[in-house]
Amino acid sequence: MGRSAAHGGSFGAGLPRSRAQAESSRPVAESSQSNAPKPADPPGVPARRAALKLLDAVLRQGLPLEAALGRATAGIERADDRALAHAIAAEVLRRLPDLDSLIDSATPRALPEDAKARFVLRIALVQVLSLGTPAHAAIATVLPLVDGGPKKLVHGVFGALSRRGDTLPEIPALPDPVAIRWHAAWGDDMIEAAEHAIAAPPPLDLTLADPATTADWAERLGGTSLLPGHVRLESAHVPELPGFEAGAWWVQDIAASLPARLIGNGTGTALDLCAAPGGKTMQLAHAGWSVIAVDASEARLTRLRANIARTDTKARVITGDVLHWSPQESVDAVLLDAPCSATGIFRRHPDVLYRTRPSVIAQMAVTQARLLTRAAGWVKPGGTLVYATCSLEREEGETRIEAFLADHPDYAIDPVRPEELPAGVTPHENGWLRLLPGQVQPGGNDGFFIARLRRADR
Repeated sequence: MGRSAAHGGSFGAGLPRSRAQAESSRPVAESSQSNAPKPADPPGVPARRAALKLLDAVLRQGLPLEAALGRATAGIERADDRALAHAIAAEVLRRLPDLDSLIDSATPRALPEDAKARFVLRIALVQVLSLGTPAHAAIATVLPLVDGGPKKLVHGVFGALSRRGDTLPEIPALPDPVAIRWHAAWGDDMIEAAEHAIAAPPPLDLTLADPATTADWAERLGGTSLLPGHVRLESAHVPELPGFEAGAWWVQDIAASLPARLIGNGTGTALDLCAAPGGKTMQLAHAGWSVIAVDASEARLTRLRANIARTDTKARVITGDVLHWSPQESVDAVLLDAPCSATGIFRRHPDVLYRTRPSVIAQMAVTQARLLTRAAGWVKPGGTLVYATCSLEREEGETRIEAFLADHPDYAIDPVRPEELPAGVTPHENGWLRLLPGQVQPGGNDGFFIARLRRADR
């Protein structure tokens, strides 16, 4: 599970260790001491400079890629340049182990992980080998990001790899720490499926407001349906699709749609906890429930409010931290899509592969346990509690529910039934649902854990 790439031999013997390589160890974020004004970047360079900032934010600072986007692209006026910076950074993160393997094959001594020369080479190589940018444009737009010796090193390594005709593997390698952790939990088949899942951007899943219109919308949109109320498209510019303005559907991965589906139709009150951006709130409301949507982030709730307005969804929205907020009375159903490591959405957000460490997973598991205990107290006798995480870590799924059931004898698993799921997906023998990459075909799915619990009648 080490670094691998399709290259032909050890070119690095031809590159001497010089001052250029020594200076390449300068960290990405190290600032210049010069107070001289910097000249304006040539065309194409601002997008690459923004990509460099994005990678630094993820790999050195541990920030989410999306959260860093606004600051990294500040001052870039063109939307397509901002999109290019995001695309370059995301593709580097998808291909990072293989890019580093190529770079290391062309230097006699490995560059430090945080060296600006390594970051810049990643950006240049991924453009040529994965995004189809001509080599001359790729190198010309990254060289201004480095000065002095590192610039010579970048140019030399890039030229050597170009002449050698290196390519990236068709199927990317996962980062070693992630591959080791997931292999221990899920085995060889899961690793292979995960590597295939990250090889290309995932399809676009839509959840319909009215499942009775599934066949009609699948035909109108040119997609396929894997469940009633679901349509899958290869890709699309969402706002331009038929039905968007009318609120006939919303974007939601098929795995993310299952927690609300497992609550089903109802006429009582349902709590959607940690509700933003609102996909599950809309599902529950359109299934007949009177929904109270709660989230601690006012910024995220702004998006939820926009979504429910567009889809004409009726729901009460509350800004509140579930660890401190409480409903005025018990409810019939609670959906807790708990904050988690989010490793299950790695194919859409490859930055989670580098930001999520065991310490983060352990911290999230503690929070999930506290949230579960609070949510459990708000369910009426005979009511339903659905716990879900978009995580591929047992600590945030199976282990969490086993511990909860041991401490809450008034709850039991309400087993998920095969007919409630997409074809090819089966419940665990214990009654919960573990979704691993690639189980939903064609097109795959996000990773999820879902358990449906029933509170005993008193």
